[in-house]
Amino acid sequence: MRIGTFVLAAQFPGQGPAEALHRAVRSTEAAEESGLDSAWLAEHHFVPYGVCPSATTLAALLLGRTRRIRVGTAVSVLPSHHPVALAEQAALLHLTSGGRFSLGVGRGGPWVDLEVFGGGLDAYENGFPEALGLVLDWLRKPRVAGRGERFGFREVAVVPRADELLEGPGSAPAPGTAGLGSTAPGVPPGLEVVVACTSPKTVRLAAEQALPMLLGMHCGDEEKAEMVALWRTAAREAGHAPEVVAGAAHVSAGVAQIADDAGAATETLVKAMPGWLRQGLDAHVTVDGRRRVMRDPVAYTELLCGLHPVGPPRLAADRLAATAERTGITRFALLVEGSGDLAATEENVRRLGADVLPLLT
Repeated sequence: MRIGTFVLAAQFPGQGPAEALHRAVRSTEAAEESGLDSAWLAEHHFVPYGVCPSATTLAALLLGRTRRIRVGTAVSVLPSHHPVALAEQAALLHLTSGGRFSLGVGRGGPWVDLEVFGGGLDAYENGFPEALGLVLDWLRKPRVAGRGERFGFREVAVVPRADELLEGPGSAPAPGTAGLGSTAPGVPPGLEVVVACTSPKTVRLAAEQALPMLLGMHCGDEEKAEMVALWRTAAREAGHAPEVVAGAAHVSAGVAQIADDAGAATETLVKAMPGWLRQGLDAHVTVDGRRRVMRDPVAYTELLCGLHPVGPPRLAADRLAATAERTGITRFALLVEGSGDLAATEENVRRLGADVLPLLT
């Protein structure tokens, strides 16, 4: 069981972006200090739901400030990036961190970002497979050409190559990262790529490449189990070996709030999260004017409290163990900043490490 944090850099009402980003940085440092496994960084544009516009940039900062913890993007939104530029950044972070970086990618949403960054609605609706394929080619091959509908360019050399950490001279891990990189338990050799999946189509796409999934915190165990089962079926149909199918290290996103009393933990989140959700989600603007149906913030917060490790350590551990048993997923990315308060977030992370982790070993 590997427990990590899901870092949104959420801007709560009355706060500024700098305060949200400081809390994001400090919560990751606290996660390493507390013995957690990883930190997964979200990327958003133009909304206070999350104020980190570049998950790879924040990952670079956090990899430099830490020595053991794995740092991943959850996710870098492919329609807002040129896939080669993103893959180059990922390879750079992988090599310079001694293999502690994971690249999580996703389609994002039909937001105005598509207009600002020039991808257009087609990049969101149809372009994800081509962009993902180009990222994977860049991370796996010595030379790459763009031959798709959206990206066309002559063959060029891949510099630096992500596999140089494993094969080339000067590939010693960065200080304090020995034993991570290619040999981290449950993480395959090379630069790990994870795909955020919310639809059967994307599940099948990830399975065809044997890429682990990141499943959202809005999903319950039954839905996640169905997606894992679909992934396994599609991966087998794609010809992947049984050990590859069985060993896929999917990631389950959730919310964690640890307190001695279950009611107190829930109250903390119900007091703080709806204001953030209302402010953050209402700020999204669709690129084509389509109507959005938004969740009720209070009901959504209460749903999350019922699904995830919110409550005393024993309850939290039992919920994580139950999810692992029902879905087969043993990696977790948990939102720990739901109180909106820095000191409370740090204490929440500390209790995850000190009080919950020992119950899962």
